[in-house]
Amino acid sequence: MSDLPYVLVLYYSGQGATRALAERIAAGVESVAGVDARLRTVAPVSPTCEAVDPEIPAEGAIYADLDDLRNASGLALGSPTRFGNMAAPLKHFLDGTSELWLSGALIDKPATAFTSTSSLHGGQETTLVTMLMPLLHHGMVYAGLPYSETALTRTQGGGTPYGVSHLAGVRSDRPLDEHERELAFAQGARLARLTLALADARKGAS
Repeated sequence: MSDLPYVLVLYYSGQGATRALAERIAAGVESVAGVDARLRTVAPVSPTCEAVDPEIPAEGAIYADLDDLRNASGLALGSPTRFGNMAAPLKHFLDGTSELWLSGALIDKPATAFTSTSSLHGGQETTLVTMLMPLLHHGMVYAGLPYSETALTRTQGGGTPYGVSHLAGVRSDRPLDEHERELAFAQGARLARLTLALADARKGAS
C-alpha cells in the first residue's frame, strides 16, 4: 500500500451516475504528483431491520469505514439528490462519524462535494449544500469550483461553484458530457493540490 497521503472519494450512487463523477474526480486527484485517491462507497439503507447486505458490494468501490475517513488527508463527498438533499445512505454514514468530530480528526483538511440529478433544476445546488454542512461541523476547509474553470459558464448539464454536478436524465442514462468531465477532473486536481498544501501547513503547526 502506498505511503502517500490520499484523498477519500466517498459516494453513494443508485444508478451509476454519481459513481461516474466519483471516478472522474479520482482521476483528477491522481493527476497531481504526491497524492493518491481512494474510492469508497456506502451501503444502502433499508426500512426492514432484518435486511443485511453483503460486506463487499457486487460491483464498484468497497464500503468505507471510519478509518478510511480518519486517515484521509482530503475528502470528496458525492451523492445523487433526494428531494434536494443528500441520499439517506450517505447521511446515515455521516451520522455515524461523531467519534471523529469529538477527536477533531478532520479539522483543517480540505473537502469538496459533487452530485447528480435526473432533472436540470432538481436540487443540484441544495444537495451540495446539505453535504457541505456536516463537513463544516467537522472543521474541514471547503473547496468548490472557481470560475477560472471556464466550463462553468459553458456547461449545459451541470457545474455550480459549490461543486461539480451532472444531469443524468430521467432514466439516468445520460453519460457525463465534455464539460462535466472537465469540471470533475479539475475539481479533483484542485482538491489534491489543497490536500498537499494543507498537509504541509498542519505539519508546520504541530
